[in-house]
Amino acid sequence: MRIAPEINLTEEERQRLGRTVRIPKSQARDVFRARIILLAEQNFSNPSIAEKLNTSANTAGKWRRRFVESGIAGLADSPRSGRNRSYTDHRVEEVVKITIEQKPENATHWSTRTMAKQLGISRDAVSRIWRANGLKPHLTRTFKLSNDKNFTQKLRDVVGLYMNPPENAMVFSVDEKSQIQALDRTQPGLPLKKGRCNTMTHDYVRHGTCTLFAAMNVLTGQVLSKNENRHRHQEYLRFLRLIDRSTPKKLDLHLIVDNYCTYKHKNVKAWLEKHPRFHIHFIPTSSSWLNIVERFFGKITQERIRRGVFKSVLQLVDAIDDYITKYNRSAEPFVWKKTAEQIIKKVAPIYEMQNKTMN
Repeated sequence: MRIAPEINLTEEERQRLGRTVRIPKSQARDVFRARIILLAEQNFSNPSIAEKLNTSANTAGKWRRRFVESGIAGLADSPRSGRNRSYTDHRVEEVVKITIEQKPENATHWSTRTMAKQLGISRDAVSRIWRANGLKPHLTRTFKLSNDKNFTQKLRDVVGLYMNPPENAMVFSVDEKSQIQALDRTQPGLPLKKGRCNTMTHDYVRHGTCTLFAAMNVLTGQVLSKNENRHRHQEYLRFLRLIDRSTPKKLDLHLIVDNYCTYKHKNVKAWLEKHPRFHIHFIPTSSSWLNIVERFFGKITQERIRRGVFKSVLQLVDAIDDYITKYNRSAEPFVWKKTAEQIIKKVAPIYEMQNKTMN
């Protein structure tokens, strides 16, 4: 029987392998190989290591032998076979620099074709260089930074309500989803079947719109809702009265809302003054991600509205009400995990970079 070579680690090797296993950014393959060696040092056999790490005994033996022969360096990948690359390190740096710092004469971004033509190399070479350096010129992401001068103060206020709600009170995330269209398709679609997805025509007939007012209970995840034809301050007041009727009178109500002008209308302010148990907390401007009811709007859009077929606004309203009724039966809260300080620390470098760019 072949006996597996014994592993005796130096203190430095043990520390390096241990760091590889502990650091979250370590490559999965490096963590896997380090664990094999650390278990081998504890006199585990190759079959035992294979069972613990869900691999084969041959694989455990391979990296055990490689370590005995070459130490930690033996755990790295061996050079692959095949012809050498046809471009130099200088050319790689040139591709990366041009991609980041320049644009083509008649386009907003580089493609593999335009870059290959510019530098006289193949499109495959450009593609490999971009993949290796994490460059994706064809993609762009949208963003919006809040320019609210009270951003930090409002952020701490709202996140504090999520993570440490006050006693003898209920916290609601409130917003409206306006202009929900009752769309009917011009022709019937084909149903889902094996080998074919569900189909629907690209064109549609509009039958009107409605506005959904929603208040999500931060503690339970359940939603209070009201459908309206419009979204003026009158409709918002009716929704506030609904919240007032639907909640215990002895509890204070903390409402997290955005900066839509309806919420600041003089009639709304007058009504709130007469109902002192209502406390309004405004999120910073351009920070809808801070209002968790937006997550609910995303779910109902994805699961019930976007692919629905509605021949009237009444049908649309019935579908929305039915969805919310069933949603509330098994509702779970959206748990907020990031503290205000963690968020501020994360966005601070972005603001700093933007200020440098503007200056």
